[in-house]
This record gives sequence, C-alpha cells and structure tokens, in this order.
Amino acid sequence: MFIKQKTLAASLLTLGLLAGCGKEYLDLSPRNAVTTETFYKTQTDAVQATNAVYSQLSQNGMYNYSLWAIGDVMSDNSFLGGGGAADGIEFQQLDNFSIPTSNPLTTSHWQRAYLGIGQANQVLTRVPAIEMDATIKNRCLGEAEFLRALYYFYLVRGFGDVPLVTVPAQSAADVANVTRTPAAQVYAQIVTDLQDAITKLPAGPYTGEDVGRATKWSATALLAKVYLTQGDMANAATQARAVISGSGKSLWANYADNFKVENENGQESLFEVQFKNGLSSYTTDGPGSVMNEFWGARFFGSPYVVSSGGYGFNIPEKEFVDGYEAGDLRKAASVFVPGDKYPDGQVQPATLVGDPFGFNIRKFYVGTVNVNNWDSPLNVPVLRLGEIYLILAEAVGPTTEGLEAINKVRRRAFGLPINTPSAKDLTASSTANFKDAVIRERRYELAFEMDRWYDLKRTGTLVAKMRAQGKTGVQEFNNLLPIPQTERNVNPNLTQNPGY
Repeated sequence: MFIKQKTLAASLLTLGLLAGCGKEYLDLSPRNAVTTETFYKTQTDAVQATNAVYSQLSQNGMYNYSLWAIGDVMSDNSFLGGGGAADGIEFQQLDNFSIPTSNPLTTSHWQRAYLGIGQANQVLTRVPAIEMDATIKNRCLGEAEFLRALYYFYLVRGFGDVPLVTVPAQSAADVANVTRTPAAQVYAQIVTDLQDAITKLPAGPYTGEDVGRATKWSATALLAKVYLTQGDMANAATQARAVISGSGKSLWANYADNFKVENENGQESLFEVQFKNGLSSYTTDGPGSVMNEFWGARFFGSPYVVSSGGYGFNIPEKEFVDGYEAGDLRKAASVFVPGDKYPDGQVQPATLVGDPFGFNIRKFYVGTVNVNNWDSPLNVPVLRLGEIYLILAEAVGPTTEGLEAINKVRRRAFGLPINTPSAKDLTASSTANFKDAVIRERRYELAFEMDRWYDLKRTGTLVAKMRAQGKTGVQEFNNLLPIPQTERNVNPNLTQNPGY
C-alpha cells in the first residue's frame, strides 16, 4: 500500500509549515538540499508530495493518539483506565474535563492538522505547473483537496473558529499573524474542496501500491458527513445516496470483518488511515499503530496478551457495555468482557488495574503476532458504508427510506440477512424518537472509531450525558477544545475559546 511504503523523499516534504505550528517549527530552517523551489519538477515529485499529505493522519496528533483521546475518552463510551496517579495525565485531563491550554493531546492535534494542511497547500499550489500525465495530476490535486478538507473538518469541529489558510506561507511572519476565521467560512471551504475533489478523484478501486488512496467516494462520503454536521439534511441525504448507489461498496455480512488486517481497504471501506508493522517500536509517530498496545488488557497474561503487557487505556464504560441489545454481535467484535478467550486460550479476568469490570476494547486487538512494541498493522477506518447508511437514516428521518437504511445496519448487527425484513427492524410506530434511535445506533456501530464526542457535541447532549456518568466537571464550554497556548505564544492574534 502506498502509504505503508514510506520513502525518504516523501518524508522530506514536511515543508511550508504554516498557521498552527508552534515556535519550535517556526524557528527551523531547511536542513536538506530539497526545498519547495527545487523539488516540484516531475510527476514522481508530485506523487511523493501528495503521499506526504497523508502522513500526518497516522501520527501522534491524529489517529495514533489524540483522536482516540478526544473521540472516545472524552465521551460516554469509555474512560482512561491505566495505572492511576500520573499515568497518562494528559488523558486524565480530557477524561475529567479539566483541560489546560497546554494539554499535549489537543496541542499536537492542532499542530498535526495544520502540518497536513500545509502539505496539501504545497501540492495545490505547485503541482498544477508540473508537466505530467493529466489523470495523475488531477488525482494528486483531488487527494490534496480531500485531505485538506479532512484536516479542517477535525479542526473546526474541535476548536470552532480556526485560521483558514489555503496557500503556503511565504514567511514566518505570515504564520505568526493569522487570525481565527469564522467556522461557517471554514465549512464553506471544506465543502468547496470536497466538491472539487469529487470531480478529480477516480472512482476506484485502486490496485497495487495505490491501494489506500482517497477516491471520489471517499470525498462524497466525507461531504455527506460534513453536511450532516452542519444540519444540512437534504444535502447530506443526497451525498449519502450517491455513495450507496454508486460506490460499489457493500456491507460485510459479518460486522467483525471490518476490523481484520486481511480485510483492510475492503468491501465496506471508503477511507482508512494506513498502518504498517515491523518498522518502529515505542513511538506514537511511527508507521505502526499504538492502539493494540495502549488499549490491551493492562499487564495481563503469562505470556502477556499484547507485546509489552498492555496499558489498559480507553476502557469501555459499564453503561456502554450494558447497553448492547441481547444478540447484538457487535458486542463480541468490539469489547472483551470477563470470560472471553484470547487466541492463546487465556481468559479475560473479572478485574484489572484501572479496569474494575474487566472490559477492554477488542475492535483493534491484533495480539502479539508480528507486532513490535506500539507497532500494530491494523488500519483505522475513517469512513465506511455502515456509517453512510446511518447518515442517510438521520438525514431523511423515519421515512420508508430512512427506516430501511438503519435497519440494514441493525440486521447485520444481529447476524441477519441485510436485505430481508426482520423482527429486529425499527418501525415508525415502535420508535418514539427516531433521531435518538439513529444516534444510539451510531454509538454501537461506530464504537471506538473516535467519533462519539463529535456526535455528543453536534446533538447538544455532551454535558447531560457526561454528567449522567458522574463527570461533574464538564461544562458547556467543553464543547470546544482550548486553543493551544504554544500557538498563542507565537501568535497573539489567536484568541482563546471561552472558559479556558
């Protein structure tokens, strides 16, 4: 897969650092002969530059650390766990909603997103002038637009108003003087980028080293989610229908098949963050995923059930686990509960350190085979067809179309034929609040896919849900993350979100 075969040339393309990079980035001068002025000459250069835009997704500030802290631990699906005391203090701050402006997770999230945006801006500015195959050029530009939209989508949902920068900075002064752009303008740019990306990206599927790249359907699916987040239900439905009817994707009959290494970028996948094992150890910025290790049962087993013993972070809440309906096969695919067996025959215990009910996440467990420390190969799904059905259901409500969309997801969850009506189907008459039913279905369908906090935010239920779980420290201002203080030290024009 192209992302998994990183090259030195691609890694040198962390160029054009712009708004949102702390002082340590602003003070760095290029230490290699490759610069933005000499690099962008050939089709190979264009492809490598585009590959580099993907690179931030698998790093500390995005899917390999920060996003599961924000999307999961800050939600009602899970809590930190771990070893107590100061273990994972940066996670404890998010879990308890006592988040300082210096929190490393929120700071690195901001910085990584803007690094990705900077790389995308370089591609969009410089690749058009390269003489190269027109189809590959269009693909590169479409990928950069899709990725820029994805990075901005996380920024605007997390921080609210954020600097909107669409061209490479020309100097450190350009970076140090930007101001926050109203969220509505940021969303407008996201929509524009995705609409244009849809016209440029191939429909797929990709083969060989190109597997894992964004497609037309990746952009269409993300656009549906963006519209849903904005409350534009008509356009969300239009885009969701387009994906369902045109992408050629289909639900796996078995929900658990979405989370197997052998099925990566498979029949339900619309876009995934690519991870590869065997190239790194003990780093959150390597090509391997840390989730197998950090989410594994804490120091359990003889031998351990994960490579370094497991740290027991991101522990499913009891209320969440108890909420599975009887017969819902997603439970066994998503969580370990006491009595479950590991591949080597060891049995999940009733309690663990930091884990009073003996729950751990199974969804991203790969065990110890061919895995270094913090080095899992399992990709993280960003967009998959199961979610698109739920976007359609929420967008059109309890109509025949909406009910059939949510019921396809539910039938699969209970191991039933996806296209055949069943006793597990929701009906308009039996569902008192259809939107609540869809949000609940999203909770279990997308569990631990780093999405729940964003659903609580957009539905206005974050404070009530978290207080119901005893998180009395949560306040309304926690619907936004703090602007990192390191960024405000560099750029006094960045105002702070209220409450921080």
